[in-house]
Amino acid sequence: MVLSAIFFLDQKGKILISRNYRGDVTRTAAERFASIINATDPAELKPVFLDGGVNYVYIQHNNVYIVALTRKNSNVLTILVFLERLVEIMREYFGSLEEESIRDNFVLVYELLDEVMDHGYPQIAEAKVLKEYITQGANKLQVAKPPQAVTNVVSWRTADIKYKKNEVFLDVIERLNILVAANGQVISSEIIGSIKMRSYLTGMPELKLGLNDKALFDAQGKAGPKKAVEMEDIKFHQCVRLTRFESDRTISFIPPDGDFELMSYRINTQVKPLVWVETVIETKGRSRVEYLVKAKTQFKTRSVANNVEILIPVPPDVDSPAFKASVGTVAYVPDLDCIRWTIKAFHGGKEALMRAHFGLPSVSGEGSEAAAGEWRKKCVAVKFEIPYFTVSGIQVRYLKILEKSGYDALPWVRYLVNSGEYNLRMSSNS
Repeated sequence: MVLSAIFFLDQKGKILISRNYRGDVTRTAAERFASIINATDPAELKPVFLDGGVNYVYIQHNNVYIVALTRKNSNVLTILVFLERLVEIMREYFGSLEEESIRDNFVLVYELLDEVMDHGYPQIAEAKVLKEYITQGANKLQVAKPPQAVTNVVSWRTADIKYKKNEVFLDVIERLNILVAANGQVISSEIIGSIKMRSYLTGMPELKLGLNDKALFDAQGKAGPKKAVEMEDIKFHQCVRLTRFESDRTISFIPPDGDFELMSYRINTQVKPLVWVETVIETKGRSRVEYLVKAKTQFKTRSVANNVEILIPVPPDVDSPAFKASVGTVAYVPDLDCIRWTIKAFHGGKEALMRAHFGLPSVSGEGSEAAAGEWRKKCVAVKFEIPYFTVSGIQVRYLKILEKSGYDALPWVRYLVNSGEYNLRMSSNS
């Protein structure tokens, strides 16, 4: 990727600030961009276009256009990612990137534009590194000795980090999206997972993470454990050595300091509902409707679902609610036209029952009956979280920490499952 210039423009297309890196474009190109934006229907605008031999790639943030110009055949996606990263850096410095913040900090903006790019080539795109030697005080800059990360391949970390106690916290978090028919058949299900880390390590350590990845064992020609997991759509933080992963599925990396998301993944597989809710509805003539709701946890008894919330749709304009539940609390939520059944801690292998009675409006016409019938098409929504548990069965087999000083470090691993789009269809007896 190589850029000729970067322009910051207001909503009318007036130049706020600019940096010309290669001298092969002029301010006329930015003025041309403004005329194209103003003359084009907003619905037809595209983030990249070619005009007069100049490629325009831009994003809009608040009331500012950030436009990258290049005469080269550069990678558009890489430019868009760079512009988004530039926004993140300036938000770190200014709190909010908008026209006023650029006018108030134009000296600092120029300094940042000089550091993030050299002759059109990206250099430093990490706010943590930039903040070590570019500081702001009364709109003035204090430039100190550049850190090692400026000339280091590892731009996201400096080598002089020190901790008295070296620790790594690793959280495996999965979100379950599922749709279940009234007879219990799973219509669709997927697991969206992420591995998040908090690194408090001295120096420049190298970490190696081992998972029960099915593709890893296949690549090694090993049978592997029975619970090997086949992950899809894997995305890594830039610190992971992708060539190493692609060759032998080894996750090797030098972590950033503090919090970051190491990787994300998706698993498209049939999953048994962790919390099964069976809802039977009986309409008593035109005056009353009754619910019998049975909730059951379908995971091992040693696990507990916390903060379980079951939302059951009801007809609009019902009245006189009455509830009886074997566990938890129940409330009618008229704003959402639903019953909210809350269970603080729902242990594995347990069942709970809830009955609800409502009165129906005594006066109704064909139109209102048709509208009221729409609620039967809605699904029961369930929210919960289960600590120390994974749906996919993914496991951290090892986390090795190697550093030249040879210090001991403590790795901590936690698991958590959250409900995502978790819906179950209802059955009814009229």
